[in-house]
Amino acid sequence: MVDTVEITRVNIRDSLSVDVSVWMNHPNDMDFRPALSVSGSTFTISSHSDGSVLASVELDEAQMDAVVRDQSAELRVKFQVQGMHGKLKDIHPIIADGKAKKLATANWKTTQSVTFE
Repeated sequence: MVDTVEITRVNIRDSLSVDVSVWMNHPNDMDFRPALSVSGSTFTISSHSDGSVLASVELDEAQMDAVVRDQSAELRVKFQVQGMHGKLKDIHPIIADGKAKKLATANWKTTQSVTFE
């Protein structure tokens, strides 16, 4: 199940692009089905499963024009798990590669339709 959803950045590329950080409760949780909507100038991400509002942000005029023009938005999601992803304090280099180890992250990019209220 989704713990928290945070909209980290909203910008315009070819269409409206929304960067989202999603924290899950457990590594085996896979219940994240976003539904996008716009009411006035508020862009809202809600759960398609139960209808609860996960995150919202106010859009400026240029961002509103882009979402109205395309009737969709690109979601760039970074999934993280509580207790599994945190601050890596000690970097242990891999001697053979000359590279440092990094924490595993799962990223997801999709284009979703937007409903208007």
